[in-house]
Amino acid sequence: MSIKVLIADDHTMFREGMRSLLQKELNIRVVGEANNGREAVKLALDLKPDVVVMDITMPDLNGMEATRKIRKVFPQTKVICLSMHSDRRYVVDMFRAGASGYLIKSCAYKELADAINIVAANQTYISPQIAHIVVDESIGRQPTKKKVVKSILTPREREILQLIAEGKNTKYIAQHLHKSTKTVETHRRNIMRKLNIKSVAELTRYAISEGIISLDS
Repeated sequence: MSIKVLIADDHTMFREGMRSLLQKELNIRVVGEANNGREAVKLALDLKPDVVVMDITMPDLNGMEATRKIRKVFPQTKVICLSMHSDRRYVVDMFRAGASGYLIKSCAYKELADAINIVAANQTYISPQIAHIVVDESIGRQPTKKKVVKSILTPREREILQLIAEGKNTKYIAQHLHKSTKTVETHRRNIMRKLNIKSVAELTRYAISEGIISLDS
């Protein structure tokens, strides 16, 4: 039986290239493509893939939040992070979000195909390039931040923080999330109060520092 794969990446040419390569594998079938995290969640619910190949820094909803949502509804669906980021904060947070694998985009195609087969068999795949990060974290070599965004903010607040940091206004966010402007404004006030932040510029800097958005995406 073929492994059903969903590809989530905001770069069209990269997605198309990945799809073309993966479809050469006899046991892998690409069932869909998403250009942001929110679309990835929707397609995962509709298509029920075995594996989602997920980028982290995507517009609208980032890969970490998308991974949490997918794994919460369909824990049997595995997520492999395929990212340009090898920073500890991205690697650790993606595994905490529920990813079963992490690869760097500079990896060889064969490594990605192998990783898909490995996680589909209920195992974990960690690229040799970032394995030391996971080891250091597991044995406590790296200090853990006392306060990080995922523990301070609710999932909805994280979504709204990303949209604010991307320059979206209250009306857009309300329509996009099917909420009232009053609700969005309340969330915005709560976010700023929790983070002790006074301006949108500070919120944006915070979102970048926590990996919610990236200047390199």
